[in-house]
Amino acid sequence: MSGRNETIEAPRLNVGIFAHVDAGKTTTTEHILYESGRIRMPGSVDDGTALTDSLEVERQRGISVRAAMTTFAWKGTRVNLIDTPGHVDFLSEVERSLRVMDCAVLVLSAVEGVQAQTEMIWNALAKLRIPTLLFINKMDRVGADPEAVLAQVRNYLSPDIVPVQHPLGTWQDYGGAVDLWRDDAKEAAAGAGSLEAFEAARSRLIEALAERDEALLEAYLSGESVGPERWESWAEELARSARIYPLLFGAAAKGIGISALLDAMLRYFPPAEGDPEAPLSGVVFKIERDRTMGRMAYVRLYEGSLHNRDAVFNHTQNLSEKVTQIRKIDGNRTEDVGVLRAGDIAAVCGLSHIRIGDVLGRPEAIPAEAKLAVPLLTVRAHPANEAEYRAVADALQELSDEDPLLDVQWLQEERELHVKVMGPIQLEVLSSVLASRYGLQVTFGKPSVIYKETPKQEGEGYVAYTMPKPCWAILRFQIEPGPRGSGLVYEAYVRDEDLLPQYQNEVARRVPEALQQGLYGWEVTDLKVTLTYGQHHVWHTHPLDFAVATPMGIMDGLANAGTMLLEPILHVRLVVPEENAGRVMNDLVQMRGRFEPPQLQGERVLIEGQVPLSTSLHYPIELSSYTKGRSTFASSFAGYEPCPPDVQAERTRRGVNPLDQAKYILSVRKALQG
Repeated sequence: MSGRNETIEAPRLNVGIFAHVDAGKTTTTEHILYESGRIRMPGSVDDGTALTDSLEVERQRGISVRAAMTTFAWKGTRVNLIDTPGHVDFLSEVERSLRVMDCAVLVLSAVEGVQAQTEMIWNALAKLRIPTLLFINKMDRVGADPEAVLAQVRNYLSPDIVPVQHPLGTWQDYGGAVDLWRDDAKEAAAGAGSLEAFEAARSRLIEALAERDEALLEAYLSGESVGPERWESWAEELARSARIYPLLFGAAAKGIGISALLDAMLRYFPPAEGDPEAPLSGVVFKIERDRTMGRMAYVRLYEGSLHNRDAVFNHTQNLSEKVTQIRKIDGNRTEDVGVLRAGDIAAVCGLSHIRIGDVLGRPEAIPAEAKLAVPLLTVRAHPANEAEYRAVADALQELSDEDPLLDVQWLQEERELHVKVMGPIQLEVLSSVLASRYGLQVTFGKPSVIYKETPKQEGEGYVAYTMPKPCWAILRFQIEPGPRGSGLVYEAYVRDEDLLPQYQNEVARRVPEALQQGLYGWEVTDLKVTLTYGQHHVWHTHPLDFAVATPMGIMDGLANAGTMLLEPILHVRLVVPEENAGRVMNDLVQMRGRFEPPQLQGERVLIEGQVPLSTSLHYPIELSSYTKGRSTFASSFAGYEPCPPDVQAERTRRGVNPLDQAKYILSVRKALQG
């Protein structure tokens, strides 16, 4: 019984560690585990021995592909740490991890500074108000420039980011960082010849804290003495409520600054909360398959407790399933712990229907999610052996369970398999996983851009599905263009006596499905659909009549309104040698790009702007070639915009077009009967 109480009362942190690619995030994680005593020796990303890089492809390529969870203890606090991928192709893993973390460590390189991926992650952290520590890594590397990185951090991320340490030297002279709160830090700074810089950094910290409290600001301005413990406690309170974000320095590869980072987690992060006696409330953020245990759902529990053999209600799917085991995941190791309590994370086994994003129990305690990942490319999968077509389809469907954004499209009649991806690295990883896990050799076709459609103007859609009997479903839709980025807005203004509520619900459920393929075969978005009239028949209406009628009515409306193509736009940041700047700007113009005035940074030029994905798909390779590898190209999704009139992009339609109503009715009725 005492063990149970200790488990409940032990402080616990749920920390996500995030970064742009090559910032040293996994190296930082390895040294955190080593410093905490969790592992005997820190693993190496380059040697493929990192604890959190468990997939074969991760060890081979030296990159993180999947979010990996491990657990360690530091000074009496248990920490669930999730190491997330840094490469933009695996942003979906980052997105899902963000949802279940109470706090975050954002790693930046002192050499490369703020990258596009850094900004994207930061915006999500700030939007969700997740308390965050920033760790400027690689202070020992040639080219490290902490002052420049601090300026970027304040400019691109937030003025609320406040250094709580002062670095002593850089490059080969880097001697670590001193805590701005410690009195003996002055002596260390003086010994390193940076006492003046230390005093200035400490003053900026005090001023940042004073600005956020009227009483402290008045005392500070009047010269009144304020004890250091009051400043420190106020800093901790601000950091735990995400009103300031403490920043630290280090060189993870040498283990410098890691113990201070761990101490800062305990100091500035709020412990996980939740009432283990309350009704159950949790969310599934990751699914893996274990050879022994089968499907394992990673669950973050916000309220209540879950035990082996409990029946758990899946709120999202409106069904109950029985838990067989609850396992604690630690790198490659799993252990049956038998119970999961509020504030903790574990893998739950036995839930065969579970999907990523499913809410278990009550949804009220679940926080909002940040949408980051948008697949912009689609590819066709080609089995090396045609006889393995079905096995490849099953394998891709299984992988789609683990990453729903793959959105596998299986066209059985055409014997085609299509998947959505973020980029070329993800395709290489998919090929590797299909070979290593399933023994299947699969190649992928040339990636093509995912376009979307949107209505050109207002239009009305009408369908009277009354033949062949028995059937009766009459619908009238008003279709209007919506603001860019608004998605689908659906409303219904019909009388219940004309159209029963259960039929109205069926129409509402089928409208998003009907918009998956527009006039050119792409998903239709940024529109408002209003059901203005509906009619059922007391005797002739079949429950599924409105499932058949809705796509016909929607497509009729789209045909009357007309649609135009939307293309994905990237925000790009290019840093190039000064002598190449003219060509780069000309390239951007040729690619239909637009950009801000270039900024000179020493001998290099920074150019930021927006460019269509379709015209810039292969540009990073071209840029690297003619700058002889002395350039950087970082991009992030900026949204969809209308295509120029001369752009033609039509996608092969799956199934029968609802505009051919007679043929469509026959095909759908056969499917429904089947």
